[in-house]
Amino acid sequence: MNETYTWLWVAWLLAFIGIEAAALINKDKGDTLSEHVWKWFSVKEQSSVKRNFRMVCLGGFLLWLATHFMTGGKV
Repeated sequence: MNETYTWLWVAWLLAFIGIEAAALINKDKGDTLSEHVWKWFSVKEQSSVKRNFRMVCLGGFLLWLATHFMTGGKV
């Protein structure tokens, strides 16, 4: 395993924690990762073809990601 990538992933994780913590502390609307995902995937819109397509894409990606992590990358 390349240790450079390990440190880059650690840096990414720390950056994410810092960004998310700042967003949670300031309590402005639309600044957390969850709120961005809801916006990007039209979660709060009324049912429409666009919203349904985005929801299927999001659900499919999350299903793949969970399966990928739980199987050790064999999926």
